[in-house]
Amino acid sequence: MGTMLQRYKFEEEDYRGERFKDWEYPLKGNNDLLSLTQPQAIAEVHKKYLEAGADIIETNTFSGTTIAMADYHMEDLVYELNFESAKIARQVCDEFTAQNPEKPRFVAGSIGPTNKTASLSPDVNDPGYRAITFDELRIAYKQQAEALLEGGSDILLVETIFDTLNAKAALFAIDEIAEERGIRIPIMVSGTITDASGRTLSGQTAEAFLISVSHLDLLSVGFNCALGAKQLTPYLETISSKSEFLISAYPNAGLPNAFGQYDETPEQMAQQVKEYLEKGLINIIGGCCGTTPPHIKAIADLAKNYQPRKINVTV
Repeated sequence: MGTMLQRYKFEEEDYRGERFKDWEYPLKGNNDLLSLTQPQAIAEVHKKYLEAGADIIETNTFSGTTIAMADYHMEDLVYELNFESAKIARQVCDEFTAQNPEKPRFVAGSIGPTNKTASLSPDVNDPGYRAITFDELRIAYKQQAEALLEGGSDILLVETIFDTLNAKAALFAIDEIAEERGIRIPIMVSGTITDASGRTLSGQTAEAFLISVSHLDLLSVGFNCALGAKQLTPYLETISSKSEFLISAYPNAGLPNAFGQYDETPEQMAQQVKEYLEKGLINIIGGCCGTTPPHIKAIADLAKNYQPRKINVTV
């Protein structure tokens, strides 16, 4: 989503629109807000990925919590931001499903990690300090998850997890909603390995991360972001061999260059993803930073020639 929105070259006034033209704080960079001020652009991005062959699209809500929106003093808009984002994605998916009922399209409500961590101190001089509590995270995630479901999300995607304690707060909140409403909510969980150490930012290995979330009834578990497809392979091998859940992967289009841009072509990325498919490591495949609709098309065209990973289903 971010990769595509950058192409619009939106400026401050575009982010503000008419509704927020007098907002007293800068709003440029608040991509979630574009669901309210530039909904047509959000819908266009979704359409391009669906046209490329995507089965699941994410809502434009990566920073859609009161915690992240505090940067823009927009905490009171969180419900609306998530509801409207899910609604846009739902409408576009329904259009494509109606055109081809044999290939239903699904909305994954994107729940990002927030900009505060429950496991690490932001103050190097005070390692015991925490900028947020588990309960504060739970409350914020619950508000986001409820709005995403009410806007039409099929799945909730707790993604780019660098601190599993944050993710546990989100999963606890989703579990609460499921219990209160008497429904089953499909949940995808996706962590991020931040560097060649093979650990999340808060220090967990791939296997430890898997163990930490495996007590829940998940649709899938996997990894996204930070690394390119090639660098992600060993960590997918680890969790694929040890999990009964579906395995997901949506890596970046390679590693960023000195200017933060992604140079890997769709063909190069698909060639690397091929290893996942040949080894039977995954059930769900996609792309994160730098992956454009042509990247997704190349991956979709390749993936249709392979069987998904086999799993042991326990009833």
